[in-house]
Amino acid sequence: MEEVLKELAGMVALVVECIAVVLVTWGAVLGVADGLKHVTRPTDPGWRRTAWVNFGMWLLLALQFALGADIVRSVIAPTWNDIGQLASIALIRTFLNYFLEKDIDEARRVVVEPNERPAR
Repeated sequence: MEEVLKELAGMVALVVECIAVVLVTWGAVLGVADGLKHVTRPTDPGWRRTAWVNFGMWLLLALQFALGADIVRSVIAPTWNDIGQLASIALIRTFLNYFLEKDIDEARRVVVEPNERPAR
């Protein structure tokens, strides 16, 4: 029974990893399309930052899926080595996630603030 669960967990992890790859690819395609649109007809001076924020959101989502795949992969009878690897991966991805989200929030403030008018 344990072998069947390991096999199932491996397939689920593979599907979740594929979703992460699709998310990164989709975000990159949208970023390139947005960049081409603005290069051919420059309209918004802050388009690069907006494109970066949008791509960063796709990366954050993909990181969550990748971490989920790692968790699923190590759920069934993990060894201490598996647990250590998962902890290391989770720590690295959590730091990446934290700092990327922090950068995105700051970039959003920079994009939003110039467009806001002061209250009178």
